[in-house]
Amino acid sequence: MLQTLKTYFGYDTFRPLQRDIIEHILDRKDAIVLMPTGGGKSICYQLPALLMEGTTVVVSPLISLMKDQVESLRANGISARALNSNNNDTENVMLRRECYQGKVKLLYISPERLLMELDFLLREIKVSLFAIDEAHCISQWGHDFRPEYTQLKVLREKFPQTPIVALTATADKITRQDIVKQLALKNPKTFISSFDRPNLSLDVRRGYQQKEKTRTILEFIFKRPNECGIVYCMSRDKTEKVAEMLIRHGVKATAYHAGLTPTARDKAQEDFINDRVQVVCATIAFGMGIDKSNVRWVIHYNMPKSIESFYQEIGRAGRDGVKSDTLLFYSLGDLVMLSKFAMDSGQQTVNLEKLNRMQQYAESDICRRRILLNYFGENMEHDCGNCDVCRNPPERFDGTIIVQKALSAIMRTEQQIGTRMLIAILRGNFIEGLAEKGYDKLKTFGVGRDIPQRDWQDYLLQMLNMGYFEIAYNESNHLKITPSGAKVLYGQEKAMMVVIKREEQETKAKGRGKKKETEEKALFKVPASVPVGEEDQMLFEELRVLRKRLADQQAIPAYIVLSDKTLHLLAIQRPTTLEEFGMVSGIGEYKKERYGKEFVEVIKQVLGK
Repeated sequence: MLQTLKTYFGYDTFRPLQRDIIEHILDRKDAIVLMPTGGGKSICYQLPALLMEGTTVVVSPLISLMKDQVESLRANGISARALNSNNNDTENVMLRRECYQGKVKLLYISPERLLMELDFLLREIKVSLFAIDEAHCISQWGHDFRPEYTQLKVLREKFPQTPIVALTATADKITRQDIVKQLALKNPKTFISSFDRPNLSLDVRRGYQQKEKTRTILEFIFKRPNECGIVYCMSRDKTEKVAEMLIRHGVKATAYHAGLTPTARDKAQEDFINDRVQVVCATIAFGMGIDKSNVRWVIHYNMPKSIESFYQEIGRAGRDGVKSDTLLFYSLGDLVMLSKFAMDSGQQTVNLEKLNRMQQYAESDICRRRILLNYFGENMEHDCGNCDVCRNPPERFDGTIIVQKALSAIMRTEQQIGTRMLIAILRGNFIEGLAEKGYDKLKTFGVGRDIPQRDWQDYLLQMLNMGYFEIAYNESNHLKITPSGAKVLYGQEKAMMVVIKREEQETKAKGRGKKKETEEKALFKVPASVPVGEEDQMLFEELRVLRKRLADQQAIPAYIVLSDKTLHLLAIQRPTTLEEFGMVSGIGEYKKERYGKEFVEVIKQVLGK
């Protein structure tokens, strides 16, 4: 097992649980594997495929994901193929011939195509294992349910002796139980890896308006000039607007959503995978089909509908284990919109509860990583130190007067207004419909004009989450005061609010250009001689250029040649012989023979040897 791991994948040791899972599969037993994105799920079935006689059939939901994984395997010298609608007749004839000859170790196939081939190709070859990837798609409780997955139970009927492993990055208890039932698994063992991704920083910004979001996103990207990332948006229209905004500011960006033509979607994905654009702005339709290991950051322009969705989407960043950043924007408008979606969905109770948990995460003033891990049934006894709450614990103040002003305005309008009208009343702003209803005559009209609009947005969000009022989604989103809100309104209880800090917004424009220039110089300043054991940044950049050239020659993404993590290790260890190159983690025999000479040559040149 270890020899195969090193030869094909370039690793000397297994990650936690991988060895146990592989041994369990080699004993021809069913299993459910829960591992976070980037946690090493694929090796759990790819390595047994190499050690077992026959072909491992991998059921995968997206053609682009199959393509990515097959390219990665072939780059490691492993015989892998994909059977899907993208193939032409000639390719399919060759693929079948190779399968019949026993030359294919891993065959990737969509669920629809699998059902078509059950009594044809799959009957004619020796199937060693069925691996059901993205297995949460099989459950109606999963966050990305796909009806075509529900027919996979037929595998147990047709291949009663063949082991089945179901793999997913996100499945709560009810989804896991449903996967077992839907696939008719026989006494499966469930392996749950740690969901902790310590390399991901977690940051939430609350109540930002569009201009503030734009400025924050641009600052965030300009601080990471060579790093690619994803901006997730709630709507198709927003993806296009954000992409246009980035392009106007000189960022290479593209939009991706289900409303584009298949050709346009494919081009956006290919451009991102091959580093022709730095940023893709996308709806949740994007991401499942990529295995790009060098995504360095993920921004959520809007709040996701559930912790499962959020966790899977931030999991696109830092799959190679290298430090990566995530940023979530969250506003009252998001909450209203997502609540309406949940109310209108077929599973109203479940979806509202999932949204509620996501809201609690975004609003929390305790370590965010602890909340995430707790959601997936994992306890962490210490704070992570790598989220915004840990870095800046919130200050509180007595905000009773502020809360009373807002609740009094709601009460005086007979609880018949939404947040937009409430802020207009408090700020003394005339908007459409205000004067007609006589709201300008209320005692509360203008009592909060000393508080900026964006701060009122934030305070109302806090009040909502502290349970002082609720939103009646079935009554045009009108605000209704709760019993606990009434206690504050009538002076029976105090309201402790979180102090709003906006250090980022208050950065003075004066001197910003000089500061940025200094920062950028510092970023690329490399000492003439970098001590051994520290990363040589100049060497890393040269290795990145070589990797891109080799990738372009083969028409494959750069990260498939070598991952960012491996490039960083090369820039630290600086091997100057082929043997030393092969000892670096992530470089197997195949890659050593194929790329070693050129990488070693560049290292020698930079080191002046």
